[in-house]
Amino acid sequence: MGRHKGGKNRRWTVEEKLRIVNRHLRDHISLKQVAKEEHISHGLLSVWIAKYIDGGETALARRPGNPYAALSNSKHLTEEERLRLTIAKQEVEIARLKKGYFVKGVGAKKEYVTGKGKTTK
Repeated sequence: MGRHKGGKNRRWTVEEKLRIVNRHLRDHISLKQVAKEEHISHGLLSVWIAKYIDGGETALARRPGNPYAALSNSKHLTEEERLRLTIAKQEVEIARLKKGYFVKGVGAKKEYVTGKGKTTK
């Protein structure tokens, strides 16, 4: 219900999530009924309820993800986006080298090896 073929995922605001969670918790409407009326899966609603019970309203807020993840998969990057992605990758590599790790192998066989020759995954 959240995503249609070829469509985008729906974004819920904190206020919308809170209103929906409160319909179940405060108004005592069944989980299945609230999910059906709000056009969301009952699994997603269960996650929201658990987050709200554990952490309150702030737990329902979105957490920022990796801003460069979408750029690395994009085929059409502007020059500025390409340069920002390159800089971000280099900063990660510099931090890794400062800790004494270097990359050995590629893809699924990639290992992080310390300068002493001990491998870590």
